[in-house]
Amino acid sequence: MVQPRLFAALLAAAAVTAVAAPSQAAAIQPFSEAAFHAAQAQGRSILVDAHADWCPICHLQAPTLAKLANEPAFSKLVILRLNYDRQVAEKQALGIRMQSTLIAFKGNKETGRSVGVTSASQITALAQTALN
Repeated sequence: MVQPRLFAALLAAAAVTAVAAPSQAAAIQPFSEAAFHAAQAQGRSILVDAHADWCPICHLQAPTLAKLANEPAFSKLVILRLNYDRQVAEKQALGIRMQSTLIAFKGNKETGRSVGVTSASQITALAQTALN
C-alpha cells in the first residue's frame, strides 16, 4: 500500500510532467504568413514542414522534427508546420507540390529543400543549413 504522502508526491510529479510535455511540443508552431514573414524579417532560421495528417511519411518525419525542436543546438530554429490540405495558397507561394516537403530558410534565403525524406540525419542536416 502506498502511503498518502508518497502518493501525493507521485501525483504531483505526474501532473508536472503532463503539463511540461505539451509546452515542449509547442516549439513546432502552426504556419502562418505573419509568423513566417516576421521570422524572415528578423533573419531567423526557419524550417517549414508541409504536413498532412493522412501522410505516412509526414508521420515518420514528425519524431525527428519534435526532437530538433527540443535540442539546445536547434533552439534558434523556428519550425513552422504548414497544413498541406488547408493552406493551399501558402503552399503554392512556397512552391510546395507534395506533402512531406521540408524547406529550410535563413531569413529570406532558402538554404535547402527535401521531399519525402525520413532519415533523421538528413532532416537534421537540412535544418542545420538554416543555422549556418
